[in-house]
Amino acid sequence: MPNRPLRFDVLLTESALADRLWQSLDQRVLPEMFFYWFPLSVRAWVALCQDSNYRNYVRSDRLLQACAKQIAGHMAGDYGDAMDVISLGAGQGTKDLHVLTALLSGARRVCYRPVDSGQMLLEMACIQASGHGIAVHGLKADITDSSHLSTLAPNSHDAPRLVMMVGNTLGAFDPAVMLRRLRALVRTQDLLLIDGEIGNDDATRAGYEHPANRAFAVAPLRSLGLTERDGTLMFHSCDNVMPGVHRLEKSFRLHDDRIVQVAGEQLHFKAGDCIHMNHSGKFERKAFLSLLAQAEFEVIDEYFSEDRRFMMIAAKPAP
Repeated sequence: MPNRPLRFDVLLTESALADRLWQSLDQRVLPEMFFYWFPLSVRAWVALCQDSNYRNYVRSDRLLQACAKQIAGHMAGDYGDAMDVISLGAGQGTKDLHVLTALLSGARRVCYRPVDSGQMLLEMACIQASGHGIAVHGLKADITDSSHLSTLAPNSHDAPRLVMMVGNTLGAFDPAVMLRRLRALVRTQDLLLIDGEIGNDDATRAGYEHPANRAFAVAPLRSLGLTERDGTLMFHSCDNVMPGVHRLEKSFRLHDDRIVQVAGEQLHFKAGDCIHMNHSGKFERKAFLSLLAQAEFEVIDEYFSEDRRFMMIAAKPAP
């Protein structure tokens, strides 16, 4: 337990989330945020991150750990002693801690500002950072909502900031739209750190076909009373979403008619109905860099995982 109260701002309420869940499922869609909202989903996500077969988490975590000092070095010089670290889609914040501790070791005064739609994961991130003596100010928000993101827009008097979106979070959304929105959060004295999975082949899909990932994929459905006995979980590739950008999509097709209770209301599903679930974007290096350039970012450093299937970029606003 934290030894002092945690500080949160809430833009996305639990009531709004419950309403959105019903509305989305009524359209046979299960958005990204609900894979990190239910307690069962949170447990499945944490278990997945601890499973070495989930290569994306391993790649991202090891890459951040290996490059944390270099990233902190980019925030040296004229940046001053105080800075903010804003992590969008922070989850439980474990990967963020590599960079936070590297900044602290350079005698920086850091305020950690994790942003996530899931209360449980946001609490984990805040408690973990607070336990390392880091000042924390969490934000419960929908990072796909431009009005929510706009509350993070910097003022001229704000400390320099490192804006992070790691763990291939960009790949869960429209990357061009998201990068344009991120541009408004990054000033000339700030730094953006963003990553993505490289490649789209049989090995990419194989990385998702293992028990821990399947358990994570169906956890929101299990929270609603559906299991893999009730339908078929399917992974399928969607190539060339835009040049050099691919998606691995997933869906759940029901075998029989079912009535599901959602937020106190009944939803009627027919046999054969398909619930379209979240997706994971995959990039080619050239396309990733092009997307950054189109959003008016200038790359100042590139980092790659050992197998070169994961890329992380440090960028600043283009002149």
